[in-house]
Amino acid sequence: MRIDLHTHTTASDGTDTPAELVANAAAADLDAVAITDHDTTSGWVEAVAALPPGLRLVRGAELSCRSPDGRGGHCTVHLLAYLYDPRAEAVVAQHAEARAQRRTRLATMAERMAADGFPVSADELLASLPEDSTAGRPHIAMALVRAGLVSTVDEAFARFLNDRGRYYVPSSRSPVEASIETIAGAGGVTVLAHAFAHHRGTTVTAEVIKELAGLGLGGVEVDHPDHDDEARARLRGLADDLGLIATGSSDYHGTNKVLRLGQETTAPAMLDAIAERATGVEIVVGS
Repeated sequence: MRIDLHTHTTASDGTDTPAELVANAAAADLDAVAITDHDTTSGWVEAVAALPPGLRLVRGAELSCRSPDGRGGHCTVHLLAYLYDPRAEAVVAQHAEARAQRRTRLATMAERMAADGFPVSADELLASLPEDSTAGRPHIAMALVRAGLVSTVDEAFARFLNDRGRYYVPSSRSPVEASIETIAGAGGVTVLAHAFAHHRGTTVTAEVIKELAGLGLGGVEVDHPDHDDEARARLRGLADDLGLIATGSSDYHGTNKVLRLGQETTAPAMLDAIAERATGVEIVVGS
């Protein structure tokens, strides 16, 4: 089986609609795919309705969190949350707060850029995004591409939107410990995404992952495009030592990133382990 457990749609910062995502997953010869938009489940219903026959859909989300980095400071980490009940009160509140904070951040960055003459309108950007979708820097980047100021989203980040630039606004994050607890309480399973992707910024140490495993973290994303061979080996060793689920995923965003569906994959036994532990919602199979 070919299984990709980390993808994004237009419900957050991808370019495929949820229906297009599942169609493209089938075309890429995937047997199972997870929809993991940032801090929202708004793409779930559309993805289920459009599910091609035989394709398995793992419903989830990617949560942005604040974590100790193991060196005396803190850093941003991302949790992939799978098969949880989206109606759980704590989940609904957490997702709503995260989306609201993201919209405020997006507006502030856009206003700073507009003040410097960039053809970016905070009001127009926010008006184009449904309330239950998740706003983020990629939406500004796509506006810059449409305006012809940059050729790609990556170029927009490199020149204007990275965390060292004048337009960057720090984001608010939920503590990772609280997010693990919230998803567990909703019957879900959490996997730490691209934990050793060092070029993204400060990452956690192995000791932090051990501590999070003790708090209920279910797994680590081992095979990811941003992990080199050394990072994969270290994470796989940690997963073996700690009894964690080891996943592999593309982190597909459509045309926003040069990543292919199924570029990295998860072993079937690992998906089985997620399904066995989860009590929130079940994997859906297209009929």
